[in-house]
Amino acid sequence: MAKKKDAKAKVRKEAPKPAPKAAKDDGKLGNKEYAKELKKLHVELVKMQEWVKHAGLKVCIVFEGRDTAGKGGTIKAITERVSPRTFRVIALPSPTEREKSQMYVQRYLPHLPAAGEVIIFDRSWYNRAGVERVMGFCPEPVVMKFLEDLPRVEKAMVDSGIILIKYWLEVSAEEQTKRLTARIDDGRKIWKLSPMDLKSYSKWYDYSRARDDMFKYTHSAWAPWIVADSNDKKRARLNIIRDLLSRVPYKEAPREKIRLPERQKDKKYREPQHVVERVKEHY
Repeated sequence: MAKKKDAKAKVRKEAPKPAPKAAKDDGKLGNKEYAKELKKLHVELVKMQEWVKHAGLKVCIVFEGRDTAGKGGTIKAITERVSPRTFRVIALPSPTEREKSQMYVQRYLPHLPAAGEVIIFDRSWYNRAGVERVMGFCPEPVVMKFLEDLPRVEKAMVDSGIILIKYWLEVSAEEQTKRLTARIDDGRKIWKLSPMDLKSYSKWYDYSRARDDMFKYTHSAWAPWIVADSNDKKRARLNIIRDLLSRVPYKEAPREKIRLPERQKDKKYREPQHVVERVKEHY
């Protein structure tokens, strides 16, 4: 009996484990493969960052798309391992009364990059072509004038030395419904369900027409629109980062080999018992 048990145990031990899947059964990219690829891309983003600083490049990245398209997650994936002093994310609130009286793009101009900076706009001046138009916050003639004039403004940005990259994240109606529904009972995401988001949800085809006009009038040789399928968030993030790396010319910046200096020695120093509060160790 003992021999039979040992044989069974040996069979169980030697049975091959199933190979890890790169994608889930639904076709979406799995976490392990995603993390592996993202790590490689993060290394390249750091190289790009160091070259941007070394060469004094000015990079401006615009992210647009419908609600739940994955703009925020993509921006987090880009900025996770780089310096917030070089990569700065701009997400402006609703305009003040003073800003409403200004030239429309004026409130965005102070945030454009200087030498050695990468500025990421989480929604941008294209609010006028999207939410303001669809929700009736801006008269149609004003919107059309904006669309007609904007390519010249972006040409001036590019002529000043800015590398302007514009991404539109495309999500299907079914996937948007799925993501919005998931937010309702998720305490981490409930803040993403504003009354404006809910109103926008009902205007799918109005947003489609607004997007089509935006592409028609503002896709240019100097500032093209780049569309990314974001139904699979992980794949979209990886694809966008690879595309971004291909559009910013960079190479490894020169730097001296890092060596830690010798730490000072002080045999007389003793750590005092400070009268302070301490974080309770719940975990």
